[in-house]
Amino acid sequence: MDTQKKLIIIDDDPDYVTGIKSVLETANYSVDVAHNPKDGFKALQTNHYDLLLLDIMMGRGAEGVALARKIRKDPKLRELPVLIITGLREQIAFLFPGQSVHPHFVENDELLEKPVEPMLLLEKVSSLLKLAEEKKS
Repeated sequence: MDTQKKLIIIDDDPDYVTGIKSVLETANYSVDVAHNPKDGFKALQTNHYDLLLLDIMMGRGAEGVALARKIRKDPKLRELPVLIITGLREQIAFLFPGQSVHPHFVENDELLEKPVEPMLLLEKVSSLLKLAEEKKS
């Protein structure tokens, strides 16, 4: 029996979140939402998630970067797969698909640019969840 995967979206754009959440729920994922990094980190500490979808540009700037770094330093959360979804690839030091100019700028498992095509989103989510399962076994 396949259990429903639980995802969390941390993004401050309510319209975007509504669309992405709908796509993911239609594909039978359980989806929680946080509209700022503080609430998102609190949710990550109190609930179990199989995948994080994270926006980089929130609040006063690149608060998503700080959150991603914080997650990677947390022993309980560091293995959580992170899918970064952003509209600002050039400004966060990513010039080519999946290849960062500075690899330690922000660790992530995958990067997508907004707007995201629903099928591509589902494909990336599925492959990251599958990779995470393989790492566990």
